[in-house]
Amino acid sequence: MNKKLLGVDCPGCGIQRSIALILQGDFSGAFQMYPAIYSLLFLFAFVAVNYFYKIKNASRIITALAIINVLLILTNYIYKFI
Repeated sequence: MNKKLLGVDCPGCGIQRSIALILQGDFSGAFQMYPAIYSLLFLFAFVAVNYFYKIKNASRIITALAIINVLLILTNYIYKFI
């Protein structure tokens, strides 16, 4: 919808299709569709595990994973324009 209205992709474009590809078992296709998918899944899994089992230094780990994800998403977004 963002691309139709504004003419450019959003930074999250492709994430739903990437999740659908993972559910279908096409792991390389999911990565090609949205390269940050696996790091995002890891981040969400870590946050979920930390919710039930308190992990030492979890806030630092979550911050580092979030920064890595932002960098991956921005790199992919810039790469789409080139």
